[in-house]
Amino acid sequence: MQPISAILFDLDGTLVDTAPDLAFALNTLLEQEGLVALSYNAIRPVASHGSPALLKLGFDISTEDQDYPALQQRFIQHYQDNIVRKSALFDGMETILSTLEERNIPWGIITNKPAFLTEPLLEKLNLNQRTNCIVSADTTAHSKPHPAPMLHACKLINKKPEQCLYIGDAARDIEAGKNVNMQTVAARYGYLGEHDHIEDWQADAIIDHPSEILQWI
Repeated sequence: MQPISAILFDLDGTLVDTAPDLAFALNTLLEQEGLVALSYNAIRPVASHGSPALLKLGFDISTEDQDYPALQQRFIQHYQDNIVRKSALFDGMETILSTLEERNIPWGIITNKPAFLTEPLLEKLNLNQRTNCIVSADTTAHSKPHPAPMLHACKLINKKPEQCLYIGDAARDIEAGKNVNMQTVAARYGYLGEHDHIEDWQADAIIDHPSEILQWI
């Protein structure tokens, strides 16, 4: 393995804890529809999988349902209006980012969150000016686990995939990294569900806390 000279992060569930605000948006919508709000513990494991999974959880509705587009639009509006109500870097992550910056090691974000949500979130958290690259779901023609966003991030930071470490909390994150020969770390502290068998993802390492990233840099 080549020495690591750049760190790339998934966003939701890896770099930033966004589940509280996604849960708030979903429960607001449920209550508006006269339904009972769900517990945070029920929503958290689904938070990395976007509005289709969250609306499936809350309303047992699929993207093919005729009511889905309107419901999704309302959900997204609630989320946009509360995008940093409680969202914040995971505990210990600020130390990691500061250490990377002090050592002039570029770091970036590759997410399946669309840019119209990614950019205001990072701006409000004052991360948009710190990161060396932001690749959202619609930055390239394909999203993770396709190689395209991974390779685009490498181009933006002028690094080879083999020089990069990608950290994520979903199987598609590890698959995406492996697809381009990046070294990969699976974040067990992220939004894993009961059916997520993180050991089966075959990441190069599994971490339980962001502080463990320090050993890679």
